[in-house]
Amino acid sequence: MRFLRVIGSARSASSLRDHGILLAVAALVAVLSLSTDTFLTSGNLVNLLDQAVVAGLLACGMTLCVICGVFDLSASAVLAVSAIVAVIVTERAGVPAGYAAAVITGGLLGTLNGVVVVLSRVHSFIATLALGIVHRGLALVIAGGAIVYPGPARLEEFQSLSWPTVLGGVTASSLLLVAVAVVTSVLLARTTFGRRVYAVGGNPSAAWLSGIGVRSVRVGVFAISGICAGLAGLVLAARGGSAQPDMGTLLELTAIAATVIGGTSILGGRGAIWRGMVGVLILTLIGNGFNLLGWNSTYRPMVEGLLILGAVSLDHALRHRMD
Repeated sequence: MRFLRVIGSARSASSLRDHGILLAVAALVAVLSLSTDTFLTSGNLVNLLDQAVVAGLLACGMTLCVICGVFDLSASAVLAVSAIVAVIVTERAGVPAGYAAAVITGGLLGTLNGVVVVLSRVHSFIATLALGIVHRGLALVIAGGAIVYPGPARLEEFQSLSWPTVLGGVTASSLLLVAVAVVTSVLLARTTFGRRVYAVGGNPSAAWLSGIGVRSVRVGVFAISGICAGLAGLVLAARGGSAQPDMGTLLELTAIAATVIGGTSILGGRGAIWRGMVGVLILTLIGNGFNLLGWNSTYRPMVEGLLILGAVSLDHALRHRMD
């Protein structure tokens, strides 16, 4: 009977974790729909999706890291370096080469982060915080302390990621987010690597005893986070037609917030990409609501902070109940 009660408790906790966040989204959508006539217009919905792209891309990589039991506080700095490299390579070798350079740069810096974390054995929170400062300095050196632009001949093509597509004006960058979310979801839920990510995040010692290469898995999630950051940097650079060393500052905190608000456990071992996307949607809806309703945006960080605190507290309570 005790076993059955434990199973029932775990199922109810899981149901609350799954449906509670979806109910929160539904409630936000209902409130905004009833409060303003412009929320459900096609223009606002397209804009809403476009606003979620950068944080969403970072959240895809961050979700993998958090599930694996690590943090990547260097993501925004990797974003900046990748964006600057993209602009410089575009000017010298063309747009396709610039796009590829951004992704490769992000992947290499992410891999470097993972290698440093596993070899130094310093907690990922501290190690990536320090590496983020290093990467931000690297961005400053590469850009020469200035804003870099692609030449006029390549600017229009470079900004193609921000162009609307035939799908109701949805931008190419929004479709990129959908593609990345699908790929990372499949990677996490349907592959051996994904199962190892959960195992390492849930209990690294048990994972190691089971023959899983804990270090290689951690390096892998950092590499993926770097690639996602590189893509996010590319999107930001394409939107503005330029890149600079301080772009994207603190966006990694937004990604972590979205990941936690979506229901991915801050302690590792539990979560999903769709949860991170829901978290991004909630933060985006809040920002959109403040704009549409004309509320003072000064209070927005307070609302987001309370949401994060609530999400972490709920995760702690659910874990205690399931254990």
